[in-house]
Amino acid sequence: MSTQRTAIIIGAGPAGLTAAHELLAQTDVLPIVFEAGEIVGGLSQTVNYKGNRIDIGGHRFFSKADQVMQWWLKVLPLERVAGEGGDVTLTYQQQQRSMSAGEGPDPARTDRVMLLRSRLSRILYLRKFFDYPISLSVSTIANLGLWRTFKVGVSYLGARLRPIKQERSLEDFFINRFGRALYLTFFKSYTEKVWGLPCDQISPEWGAQRVKGLSISKAIAHALRSIFARDRSLNQKGTETSLIERFMYPKLGPGQLWETVAVGLVAGGASVRTRCKVVGVRRSGTRIIGVDVLDEASGRVESHDADFVFSTMPVRDLVAQLDRESPVPEAVRQVAQGLMYRDFITVGVLLKKLVARAPDGSAIRDNWIYVQEPDVKIGRIQLFNNWSPYMVRDPETSWIGLEYFCNEGDDLWRMSDGDFSTFAVGELEKIGLARAADVLDSVVIRVPKTYPAYFGSYEHFGTVREYLDTFTNLFLIGRNGMHRYNNQDHSMLTAMKAVENIRDGVTSKENIWAVNVEQEYHEERGEG
Repeated sequence: MSTQRTAIIIGAGPAGLTAAHELLAQTDVLPIVFEAGEIVGGLSQTVNYKGNRIDIGGHRFFSKADQVMQWWLKVLPLERVAGEGGDVTLTYQQQQRSMSAGEGPDPARTDRVMLLRSRLSRILYLRKFFDYPISLSVSTIANLGLWRTFKVGVSYLGARLRPIKQERSLEDFFINRFGRALYLTFFKSYTEKVWGLPCDQISPEWGAQRVKGLSISKAIAHALRSIFARDRSLNQKGTETSLIERFMYPKLGPGQLWETVAVGLVAGGASVRTRCKVVGVRRSGTRIIGVDVLDEASGRVESHDADFVFSTMPVRDLVAQLDRESPVPEAVRQVAQGLMYRDFITVGVLLKKLVARAPDGSAIRDNWIYVQEPDVKIGRIQLFNNWSPYMVRDPETSWIGLEYFCNEGDDLWRMSDGDFSTFAVGELEKIGLARAADVLDSVVIRVPKTYPAYFGSYEHFGTVREYLDTFTNLFLIGRNGMHRYNNQDHSMLTAMKAVENIRDGVTSKENIWAVNVEQEYHEERGEG
């Protein structure tokens, strides 16, 4: 009889593939990864459409966790880079040596390389571009006008002097950090596009996850520091995450990194199977003993036993699969069924050119643009040429992604691809960024369950978490696996922690749930 221990990993996104990699590197457990989709990468996949690549959502490769930065650079080494005042400063000795020696791969000669990119993102409001994060620059004041600027200042001072003592909603969270006037100007419309609900009906924990320590005072302090000294390091640990000015990016998009990882896993003896959907989760007592998998290629359902199970599938679906085996507690079932998600549609549009230009007449350099305009449904625009010039087959064209947030099954979701492309291009023309006559091609990509929602039954999520944590060999990791709006690096860290627990014989899951938690914020809420 075989004594080989195995781990079933549900989902081949950043969390799932990281878990598989770490299991091979640190334990004797053999990982078997099942991915329901056709390609690996999860929400960090890259879609290749006729040689033009689409990054689903836009992914900056940046983390304040050294182990994540090192992990990425082992997969795709950083390009040879020289910046103002010399080479970019790295915290990792190996990278420092190679950079100072003028080494590092040349992206013109190899694909296996990580680019170093400068970040630029702005807000489109009143058909004008505003810096993001918001800065008190001359252009901001000119765009807003003196009266609006005055109201923003008074409102911010009022929020600082008399903050809302107990933040009960995301609206309260934003007002405390930016003032009501700035919240209404730059945050309300976009955020409600994302979630499809008024901000006063959304939990403030979303802000704690995504905005964290950003505030007007920190943005101003960062701007002042930048005048005298710029952080040239790659990790930028002294900079608030929302304010970082440079990041790494795979030459061919984020999916390139995860495709490379998957190839390495298979070479190392692991199994990575796509188009394989988990349709049953079997349990015995406080252990998960295996899963049933539908292989779409053959149409057969296979049963696989497991010593450990890592789940990145939506929590709502996981509980439903457990409920098929034998009834779960009614309170757990009700909360799980009430968990909600927002879904995502990207329209890739290939253009002869963009009409909009930078103030100096040059091409727009933004990586992405937040669309705060309430008269269109576009939430954000990605400019893929500016993420990596290698994302575009013909660099003389403009390749962009128009992003929409919706609910699976609603009017936007059910619109045909042709109608949706026409609708999206019409909105693009309406806000003055491009002309319909310049469109060369387009494609519509729908991604369900992109954003775990902080409303519905979320306030009772602890009931589900406590129940699932009783299964000693089950590890919830990643964004949907934990129903938490984590970034890519946080999802990876949850996987790393889970594998460390197996390696070290730790049974508690607390260190996994502690990843990306704004501790002070949650302590304040607890006291409230």
